[in-house]
Amino acid sequence: MKIALDPHMHRYLSLEALPAKVRELRYEWIELSPRGDFLEWFKAPRVFPERVRSFKKALSESGVSIASLLPMYRWASNDEAERQAAIRHWKRAIEICIELEVDTMNSEFGRGPHPDKGSCYSCHTGSMIEACEEAWWRSMEELVPIFEKEGINLHVEPHPEDWCETLQPALDIIRTVNSPRVKFLYCAPHTFYFGDDTKAMLRQTKDVLAHVHVGGTFNNKASSGLRYIINPPGSATRVHQHLNIGQGEVPWDDFFGTLGEIGFDGIMTACVFAWEDRADHSGRFMRAEMQRYIDQYWTR
Repeated sequence: MKIALDPHMHRYLSLEALPAKVRELRYEWIELSPRGDFLEWFKAPRVFPERVRSFKKALSESGVSIASLLPMYRWASNDEAERQAAIRHWKRAIEICIELEVDTMNSEFGRGPHPDKGSCYSCHTGSMIEACEEAWWRSMEELVPIFEKEGINLHVEPHPEDWCETLQPALDIIRTVNSPRVKFLYCAPHTFYFGDDTKAMLRQTKDVLAHVHVGGTFNNKASSGLRYIINPPGSATRVHQHLNIGQGEVPWDDFFGTLGEIGFDGIMTACVFAWEDRADHSGRFMRAEMQRYIDQYWTR
């Protein structure tokens, strides 16, 4: 198993300084999420040969490796110009993945076009969601052959506000892609969008699960939906947190116990964003807690 850190809370560090910080926090693996000087959100990668060389040197010197690169592009946009731009950015990101000698990328199903052009999550219309899904399938027709040719794995997660937000139909969509290179990512902070039975949900994923994100969240379906109080009342905003283990209401013994039961051996990423003022403490705490659960449930 690769136990990784999403270093979003340490994005103020340079790429060259990042591996040493990750090692200091007791991780050997990075899940490199979007950052302005590398794979920027929705924009072309800010990557050139010298940047790749210096980053690889820093990784080697620190004894840290990249478990996964996380690009975020508008590959599900029903605006064809946006979708084509996303495909160009994806292809360049795959080249960068190869240059870094990384074998895995992960991303989300996607939130459709830029909000200024209308989106599948703001209007909640079936036709827009269908258009975003159709655009995503067109993108996969172009990208899956590249992933297979280059030996790169792609792990996809449903995310609140995506055209696909929930466990079902995400699992069936991944299975329908029917590629050994395309697998499922289960994000614990999205648990209560998926359902209430963590054990049953994780067991459903067994044949396609390759990646988990670890972080806490509250169950907004409890307490009459008032775990979060937002205005105006009745807002359709998809609120969730990425908290430390033990904060929120994710049933961690069910989560880790079931992963151990099904023999999970993929990428496990500490994915906490809530404590930028305590980022080092959060990183160390999450590493220790994940290891404690692994020792408990994977050694039986």
